[in-house]
Amino acid sequence: MEDILKLLGGAAATMLLAFVVGATYGGLVRKIIARTQNRVGPPWYQNFVDISKLYMKDTAVHHGVMQHIGPAFAITASVTVLMFVPVLREGGWFPWFENLNFKGDIIFLIYMMVFGSLGMALGIGQTGNPNASIGVSRGLSMMVGYEIPFVLSLVSVMVQTHTTSITGLMEWQTQNGWLMFEAPFAFITMLLAILGMFHYAPFDIAHAPSEIASGPPSEFGGKYLAMMMTSGSIFAFAKLVFLVDVFMNGASNLVMLVVKTLLLYMVPVLYGAVSPRYRTEQAIRYLWGWPVFFGIIALIYSIYI
Repeated sequence: MEDILKLLGGAAATMLLAFVVGATYGGLVRKIIARTQNRVGPPWYQNFVDISKLYMKDTAVHHGVMQHIGPAFAITASVTVLMFVPVLREGGWFPWFENLNFKGDIIFLIYMMVFGSLGMALGIGQTGNPNASIGVSRGLSMMVGYEIPFVLSLVSVMVQTHTTSITGLMEWQTQNGWLMFEAPFAFITMLLAILGMFHYAPFDIAHAPSEIASGPPSEFGGKYLAMMMTSGSIFAFAKLVFLVDVFMNGASNLVMLVVKTLLLYMVPVLYGAVSPRYRTEQAIRYLWGWPVFFGIIALIYSIYI
């Protein structure tokens, strides 16, 4: 009974940590982009204010059952991914969730990371809003674009280390060194893929502010939008921690976790701050170009190293 309570407490603490860190990073992004555009921008805590206000609002627009289920799909996928990603190694200040870690969990996470997007697509499709439908179409096209180099990068790492477990990868790195150095082509592929995964410019074609309103969230307000923002904050944190675990041997304390995830997060943020938006075909052409090329090189490298 004590072990179960400890795991439940660790899960709640980790979800809170993921939300706080993810929402804070989102606020920093808004500030950084504003400064690059010679604006003051909102304070770093603005996302917390927005989410709190949205949860207190009621939504009068209802288009059917799937509209309710869509945001639930998204936050379920975000929390599930988080629960299978080791947040800290060697105990740390939070449980490692070894009970949810199993051989092959990387393959499981590859599938789970697209679960939320597909659920949201079903929910948004029922609203009938043309801006939302265009955003979904662009978002799914983008997903096909960045998933290929993303999977190539992970497969090459699994081939090189002979394991499909996140904890197995971390143990391998403890003995052999960080994979960002031991598998450089896979790391380059991942860096190029996450430019599209985080949907910042020039890959913000799904939301496309000032072009198709806000894209998928166009018909979602109040608690629906708050749930989507919460899901986005948790999912961003989960993806960053996953990449840190795979390529940087995770983190043994919260300070190192924040440093590593923030450095990784700044790659798509700073690239987007100075880049104009791509069209859909330009984004896919880019993602199927150099990222896939380096992904194939990474796979060959992992086989013959």
